[in-house]
Amino acid sequence: MPDYLHYPDLLSEIRDIPPESIVSRTFFQDERVRIILFGFAAGQELSEHTSSKSAILHILKGEARLKLGQDEFDAKAGAWAHMPPNLPHSILAKTPLIMLLTLFE
Repeated sequence: MPDYLHYPDLLSEIRDIPPESIVSRTFFQDERVRIILFGFAAGQELSEHTSSKSAILHILKGEARLKLGQDEFDAKAGAWAHMPPNLPHSILAKTPLIMLLTLFE
C-alpha cells in the first residue's frame, strides 16, 4: 500500500449537492491537519462563526460571498484565504459551490 494519497479530481468527490443542502467530506486527517471538502447548494450559508484553529479556505468551483472579520469579498474559483484562530468568518454560496477547507491542529 502506498504511503501517499492521490485524488486526480477533487471536484468529482462531491458529485451531487442536494437542493438547500451543504455536504462535507473529511478526506484527510492526521495529527497536524484535517482537510474537508464542502459542497453548497446555491443560497446556502455557513453563518458567522469562529474556530480555535488556523485554517485555509480555497474555492474550487462556483461563486460565494465571503466575510473575514469585518471585510466582505466576492469569491470565485481560485480564491484562497488564510484565517488565523478566532477570526469571525462566514460564507454564502451565490451559485453551487465547492470549497476546500484545511484546518491546522
